[in-house]
Amino acid sequence: MIEIVPISPAHIDSFHRALDLVVRERQYLALLEAPPIEEFRGFVQNIISRGYPQFVALSVGEVVGWCDVLPKTWPIYAHTGVLGVALLPPLRGQGVGRRLIARTLEAARAYGLSRVELTVRENNRNAIALYKKFGFETEGIKRNALKIDGRYENLVLMGLLFEEGRPRET
Repeated sequence: MIEIVPISPAHIDSFHRALDLVVRERQYLALLEAPPIEEFRGFVQNIISRGYPQFVALSVGEVVGWCDVLPKTWPIYAHTGVLGVALLPPLRGQGVGRRLIARTLEAARAYGLSRVELTVRENNRNAIALYKKFGFETEGIKRNALKIDGRYENLVLMGLLFEEGRPRET
């Protein structure tokens, strides 16, 4: 059974291990390896202290996925947060990502955000389809935005504006 819970300091080490596994796939996230644990610990503790929406998926107490919406810090963008989500490979395609995103978007709206945005690699069709189910719309393409192992990749820019009521999932 996978439990979805708010991040806590007790999850940091496990979260760091999970992040390192996903980034080393070199397919989904902007990092190519996890940052040093002390730097990461400070980053997550800052998220927790500010009450930003961040949830982890736990399996037998270990982090196997996460989702957050980190608010932008400049005053003119304060209504906007940036969504990040990832799962360990065995959990993909089982509805865990959908559960994480739903819970995190609810928290982002409750936090007071009215816009959530993200970037996703153009070839990550499963993620793009999932985001669209929540109402995210494509807002643009950043051509050759990434270069990994000598290959360029495009990024799709997506955004969600909260309407009256809850974030929608179709």
